[in-house]
Amino acid sequence: MDAHPNSQSDKLLHIDICLDENNPGSGITELFRTLRPQWKAEDIQMKVFTEGITNQLLGCYVGSVGEAGVVLVRVYGKMTELFVDRKREMEMFRLLHAHGCGPRLYCSFQNGICYEFLKGTVLDDPLLTQPAVYRLIAAEMGKLHSIKPQSSSSPQPVLWSKLTNYMQLLNSCAGHETSPWQRPSAKLPSLDTLLKEIEDLRRHLTAVDCPVVLCHNDLLTKNIIYNSAEGVVKFIDYEYADFNYQAFDIGNHFNEYAGVNNVDYSLYPSQELQWDWLTEYLQSLRSCSGVDAAVTEREVQELYIKVCKFSLASHFCWGAWSLLQATYSTIDFDFVRYADARFSYYFEKKKEYFGMELS
Repeated sequence: MDAHPNSQSDKLLHIDICLDENNPGSGITELFRTLRPQWKAEDIQMKVFTEGITNQLLGCYVGSVGEAGVVLVRVYGKMTELFVDRKREMEMFRLLHAHGCGPRLYCSFQNGICYEFLKGTVLDDPLLTQPAVYRLIAAEMGKLHSIKPQSSSSPQPVLWSKLTNYMQLLNSCAGHETSPWQRPSAKLPSLDTLLKEIEDLRRHLTAVDCPVVLCHNDLLTKNIIYNSAEGVVKFIDYEYADFNYQAFDIGNHFNEYAGVNNVDYSLYPSQELQWDWLTEYLQSLRSCSGVDAAVTEREVQELYIKVCKFSLASHFCWGAWSLLQATYSTIDFDFVRYADARFSYYFEKKKEYFGMELS
C-alpha cells in the first residue's frame, strides 16, 4: 500500500472488491486484508453510522469506536453513478484534504470508498440556530470557498450541467414502471413544466453577478461534524463537491434547516440569523484570502439577496435528484414526498425571490 495515498501525484489505492449493498459486512474482511493487513478478521467490528438516502456509511475498527484508527466505509447506493461523477469526487476529496478541509481518502473499491474518521459528532438540527455553532459553520464555508482551482482557467459552475444531466435522465426514465410519474398518487410538476422552469432559472440567475467557488453543494446537518471539546466543525461527504456559485452553496445550506425526513420550512433561518451568518462568512472568506478590510452592511445585503435567489436552484436540483432516486434507489425513503416538498417551496418562493433587488 502507498504510504502517502493522498498526495496529489500519487495514484489512489484501488481494491477490486464489490460489497453487497444489502449485506456489506460480508466483504469487509476481504477489503481490510489489503487496507489494514495488521487487523485480524475476528477482531474487526462495525458500526452503522448512517443509513443515508444516497449511500450507506459504516465505521470499521479494532478495539473501541472511540479510539483512533476508525475507517469509514461508504457503500454507494444503486445507480448513483448516473448522477454522481465518482472520478470527480476523488479529485475533490484529495484537493480538500490537502487544504485541511476534508478527511483523508484511503482507498476506493468497486462500489465505494474508505476514508478517515473525523473526531466529533454529527451536528444536531437544533444546534444550527446556536450562534456559537452556526458561526463556526459559516467560517468553515468561508475557508472552503477560498480554495483556488488547480488550473489557471476560470472554473465553470457545475449547476447547469448537473441540471441538464438530471433532466435527460428523467426524460429517459419517464416511462419506466418505477418512475414517480407512473404513480397516480404523486402530485408532481410535469417534465415539460420542469424543463421550462430550468430555462427561467438559467435566464434569471446567469444575470446575477455571483462568484464561482469550490463548493460542498450538499451541506445538510449530517454532513457537519461538530467537535464541541475543541470548538470546531468539519464538513464530510464531498460526493457532490465541485466548483459552483457561491450563493448556491450557502442557500443550499439554509434550505437544509428545514430537515430531510419531515421537511418543515417554518425552521428556515430568520433574516436576522442569515445576516449574522453571512457576516461571519464574509469575514472568514476575507481572512482566508488575505484581505484586511471590514465587511460592510451593503455587502451582506447583496449576498443575502443572491442567496435567496440561488436557494431556488437548490430546491430545483434536489427535487429533480429525488425523482431520479424514486426511480432507481433501493433505500427505504419517500423520495416522491421529498421531491414534492422541494418543488412546492420552490414555486411558493419563486416570485418573491425573483423580484428581490438591491436597493
